[in-house]
Amino acid sequence: MRIATWNVNGVRARQAELAEWLRRDRPDVVCLQELKAELAQIPEVCRLEDYWAYWHCMRGYSGVSLHVRKDLVEREPVYSHPEFDFESRMVQIDLGNTVVASVYVPNGGKDFPAKVGFLERLIDWSRRLHDAGRELVLCGDMNIAHAEMDVHPRERKAGTIGQRPEERELFSQLLGEHLVDVGRARDPENQNLFTWWAPWRNLRARNIGWRLDYLLASKSIAERASSCVVLADVGTSDHAPVVMTTD
Repeated sequence: MRIATWNVNGVRARQAELAEWLRRDRPDVVCLQELKAELAQIPEVCRLEDYWAYWHCMRGYSGVSLHVRKDLVEREPVYSHPEFDFESRMVQIDLGNTVVASVYVPNGGKDFPAKVGFLERLIDWSRRLHDAGRELVLCGDMNIAHAEMDVHPRERKAGTIGQRPEERELFSQLLGEHLVDVGRARDPENQNLFTWWAPWRNLRARNIGWRLDYLLASKSIAERASSCVVLADVGTSDHAPVVMTTD
């Protein structure tokens, strides 16, 4: 199974790239973030017939979606949102005993306490699923570089949102003892593993970026992961897709 996540930074701006990528790679589950569109504005080219899709939209801001290949499930999955979801930031489905969720954590630049509160509720939600015996794959833009090595040395700056110690501690609490950062687990020593690049000074081509996009999975799922790669050559968003393949 291949599970993918991508912050498209505007689905209308990325519609042709998104449709081309999905037709080319055909991931089984796709989580998108930062749609920046209302439901009526989702381009028809993105509504592929072989995917069930739920577009959790908001005008000009935020928005997430979750897509499942129709040949993976017998019927359209039931989509839902945790009680702490706001600004169209999270959508989830049940695939048997596994919960898959697409999440777009607040950046925190305008309201840092709101980001902290969202993360605290996300931690509680994840732990409750684990305690209930559920498996979880949490995909999306966490807006946190978890470790110092997740930021290029030229981009490191103490106190910058996304690099603050309190954010990184909350990320560690989210992982806890039951979730695995699959990308880092598969490539633990890579100091050039980034998923976001500021859109100036040719930083993407020079790979001077941050790792903000993650696939976090329950240990039993992470153990079956054969790869988790960043597709840095896909699309013109400031983020790149990340794809996990499990046996």
